[in-house]
Amino acid sequence: MQSDKSGRLLGIVGSMGMHPIARLSIPVRRLFVLLAISNGPVERALAAARLWPDRTDQVARSNLRRTLFQAPAGWIRSNGDDLALDADLDLTEARASALRAISGAQLDFEEITALSEDILPGWHEEWLIPMQESFRLLRVQALETACRTLSEDGQYALAIQAGAAAVTAEPLNESVAEALILAHLAQRNRFQAVQCYRALAARLVQELGVAPDPQLRRRLEAMVGALHIH
Repeated sequence: MQSDKSGRLLGIVGSMGMHPIARLSIPVRRLFVLLAISNGPVERALAAARLWPDRTDQVARSNLRRTLFQAPAGWIRSNGDDLALDADLDLTEARASALRAISGAQLDFEEITALSEDILPGWHEEWLIPMQESFRLLRVQALETACRTLSEDGQYALAIQAGAAAVTAEPLNESVAEALILAHLAQRNRFQAVQCYRALAARLVQELGVAPDPQLRRRLEAMVGALHIH
């Protein structure tokens, strides 16, 4: 992002421009994040209620006014009762990249790297958790699709980067693991393909007590031989 008003919500260390989120007061950082994940302006009353759900309406609104006064100048637009964040967000760009990937477009290194991160891991606000989970599902789907698309085009390094990130996010997802295994096979890296299969099999047995899909096993056996995947 080139704008001076750029917000980073992906990854552990977030920031708003030159202000690391951790250095902002807790009320200000929570307000920034709430506005950042919202699709459009947020009414003041709704923002106050979400940020201070255990306070009366009067106290919550007073807290919101105080927080707005403390926020760095120029970052929040106020239009009557509505508030909006005036910033370019990495989350917005990552969502766009994810939708492009799902539609079949190829991703580059920077886009895959962005989609390898969750929204502010370690934050457990009730109003943030649904967005965190929704974005995680979106990015995993995008990474898996990108892995397959890039592999088909012979861009194996990027395909494996995307597939590995998807497996890290959802280690029990057999479809995701299959995409990465097939990318390794397409690159003629049978050793890594077998290692990925073994890791998947071990996780599935340990966590769910089941074996991988027999179809995936048969496909791998056809490429490397049955003796090598045990």
